[in-house]
Amino acid sequence: QAMVGTVAAELGLPMVVVPAGTRNHLALDLGLDRDDVVGALDAYGEAVERTMDLADVNGSVFVNNVSLGVYAAIVRSPEYRDAKVDTTLATLPQVLGPESEPFDLGFTGPDGVEHRGAHIIQVSNNPYGSTVATQGSRPRMDTHELGVVSLVLDKPGAAGAFLAALATGHPERFEGFNTWSTPTFEVTSDAPIEVGLDGETKVMDSPLRFSIRPVPVRVRLP
Repeated sequence: QAMVGTVAAELGLPMVVVPAGTRNHLALDLGLDRDDVVGALDAYGEAVERTMDLADVNGSVFVNNVSLGVYAAIVRSPEYRDAKVDTTLATLPQVLGPESEPFDLGFTGPDGVEHRGAHIIQVSNNPYGSTVATQGSRPRMDTHELGVVSLVLDKPGAAGAFLAALATGHPERFEGFNTWSTPTFEVTSDAPIEVGLDGETKVMDSPLRFSIRPVPVRVRLP
C-alpha cells in the first residue's frame, strides 16, 4: 500500500484500497467495509475521492504506523502473522514485567523533556483517537500530523501501575504514558534501531526522522 501510494502521489493518480489482507488497518480508517472485498472494487467505477497523507521515516513511506521497542519485538515474533492478537497478549506480560529493561531509544516528549530509554514508541500516519474506545482507529487521514505514543517505565513497580491504569481504561493517568501529535519527530539510539514498519520488521540507522510527505495521495472509495 505504501509503495502504491508513493507512486500514485508522484504521478498525480488516485489509488484504490481493497481489503484483502490480514487486518486491513488502512481500509478500516478510510471507512471501508473490511468484510466486503468485492464491494471495494466498485471504486474502480463510480467513486468518491478523499485525500490521504503519506508518512515518511528515513525515506521509507508508511501508511499506518512504525512501532519501536516492545511492539517491534512482537512484530519480529515468527508467530505474529498467524496470531497477531494472541502473540501480543502473550508477549506484553513478559516484556513489561518487573525486570524488563527499556530500549535504547532517545526522544523528546510533548513537554520538551528529553528521554533516554523507552519501552514503547509508536509513530502513526495521522493521530489515533484520544479515548480508549477510539484508539484503535484514526478519525482523519489528512491532518498533516504524525501521531506519537510513548511509554517510559523508569521506576520500580511502574509496569504494574501502567497495566492497572490500562485495565481501568485510563492509561493517560500513568505519568510515563503520553500521546500527542506533531508534524515531525526524531528518535535516536547508539545502535541501529529495529522497527515494525506497517507490520514488517526492518532495521534502520539512527537517527530515525519522521515526517509527513508534502504531496498526499488521492484515494478512491466506492
